Amino acid sequence: MVCQEELVLIEKVCELYDQISSLESLKPCKDVNMLFTQLVHTCMPPPPNPNFDVSNLSKSVQETRSKLIRLCGEAEGLLESHFSTLLSSYENPLHHLNLFPYYSNYLKLSQLEFTILGQHLTNTNTINKIAFVGSGPLPLTSIVLATKHLTKTAFHNYDIEPSANSQALNLISPDPDLSKRMFFHTVDIMNVSNELKDYEVVFLAALVGMDKEEKVKVIDHLANYMSPGALLMVRSAHGARAFLYPVVHPCDLRGFEVLSIYHPTDDVINSVVIARKLYPIMPIHSSVVLDHHNNKILPSKCSEIEAFNPLNHAGNMIEEVLAIEDHHQLS
Repeated sequence: MVCQEELVLIEKVCELYDQISSLESLKPCKDVNMLFTQLVHTCMPPPPNPNFDVSNLSKSVQETRSKLIRLCGEAEGLLESHFSTLLSSYENPLHHLNLFPYYSNYLKLSQLEFTILGQHLTNTNTINKIAFVGSGPLPLTSIVLATKHLTKTAFHNYDIEPSANSQALNLISPDPDLSKRMFFHTVDIMNVSNELKDYEVVFLAALVGMDKEEKVKVIDHLANYMSPGALLMVRSAHGARAFLYPVVHPCDLRGFEVLSIYHPTDDVINSVVIARKLYPIMPIHSSVVLDHHNNKILPSKCSEIEAFNPLNHAGNMIEEVLAIEDHHQLS
């Protein structure tokens, strides 16, 4: 049963969808910026019910959510394209990244993802090659990770749009370091096969696969071609934030051992799921989720998730999935 506070939330989101969908263009401007800011602020706070799940909403609301996610994706692409062009007008574009209004969010998200990687790798300095699928015209995650955390690693960015890669390359080319370590591939990731075996870590952007079927198809493809033991970092969403981005559940990650899921509660929107490509002989175990409040072991929503190493970010995120299998940890 949906409570009154949730009804207010859903009504507000649907109202904003109506306004956004009636806009002539989603290119950055006063009205577009105002409406999307309102939408983000509406979806940011934790819902009144901690078990709020968008998949339980009515069919009409589900349809509105699907359309809204696509509008968010389009607007995000146009925003990144606008600022990528603006930044490229500077002699050293990477010195002016703070002009992008959500740059601080990317700094936090990249720090979070780097810390999560460190929980599941003995030494992050040994990462030679990373792939980022869905890098876009402003590949901030790759840039921040490459400049602040993984300063010797090569980053291979995949995007299906030639214009996105062209803009991204214009940002990177003036930098003497990143121009040698950052590469751009214009291709549908579904057409990339054996090359995926070269990467120790693969990032999957939140907006690659706008609906459940598309997302699972991409994940299955990655499972078919990534090297056993390689890590997959998937961006998801939790609670009302699922009105903005697609949700990835543990059972969507077939062929992977899900290590942990992090749900930030600050201004970082995306949840982060980290999973390890299974070895052919490794069985998939059932998992459990610990109910902190009642000290009970609960069955998980999907059975593929099984290991967790907590980050020490007290008060900054909800931690889910507490079953640990020590013998599956990388040594």
